[in-house]
Amino acid sequence: MTSVVSRTPTPARRRWGHTVAGVLILCVMLFPLYWMLNTALQPASGLLQVDPVPSGLDLSGFSKALSDQGGHLLTSLAVSLGAVAVCLAIAAPAAYGLARFGLRGSRTIVFGTLITQMVPGIVIANALYNSYVDLGLVNTHFGLMLADASLGIPFSIVLMRSFMVSIPGEVIEAAQLDGAGPVRTFLRVVLPMSRNALITSGLFAFLFSWSDFMFALTLNTTDEVKPITLGIYQYIGAHVGDWGSVMAASVLSAVPAAVLLVLAQKYIAAGITGGSVK
Repeated sequence: MTSVVSRTPTPARRRWGHTVAGVLILCVMLFPLYWMLNTALQPASGLLQVDPVPSGLDLSGFSKALSDQGGHLLTSLAVSLGAVAVCLAIAAPAAYGLARFGLRGSRTIVFGTLITQMVPGIVIANALYNSYVDLGLVNTHFGLMLADASLGIPFSIVLMRSFMVSIPGEVIEAAQLDGAGPVRTFLRVVLPMSRNALITSGLFAFLFSWSDFMFALTLNTTDEVKPITLGIYQYIGAHVGDWGSVMAASVLSAVPAAVLLVLAQKYIAAGITGGSVK
């Protein structure tokens, strides 16, 4: 009588299976990026005539995209950096106050901050437009900076508060015994210790602003302040036959975000997990 023995996969086989599955999932997720770059390198081809693998490097699409969208890229960069500065200037003190001053209802405030993230963007944009008209902030860089900063402030407050809560109270007490006031303690002790959370919050605020389309479309009625998202949107309508240039502009718009994510990945991991263990 022959007995059937079930064989379980060895750990090495399981690891190989997980690796293959991970590579397949990664290929599926990165395929749109590859096709965007592939189309950008074949500007003479129509969208349906693009070869799966480019036979040569044709950078004319990038040259045309830079000439048409270069100014919009600079506008997005200026607005995003300004939005990061505004976001951190507001979120860092707010997070420190919620973390250290023992305010009544601080948990309710944090919960309310999270709730604001659920409000549809079009509702906020319409409300801001009426206020911006009265304040004269429509079609201005500063107005768009303020609007884009509002996208990152709630997230930054929650993230930095969770990190600042984990700062040992003895460190703050030592600074106060040395004669440092609340502001000096915050600037000289708390902020340096919260570097990872600051970098993470600033990066996400930059990404929120860089990818914003709703505020850019609603709060601008002329071509004076046009970020890259709005530029590409209008570019498709005007040059829908030139998909090579459109994809080249999309690739150029993705480069700053990709570079920042690569450079700051270790700070992001530390900043997100820093407040999880006290």
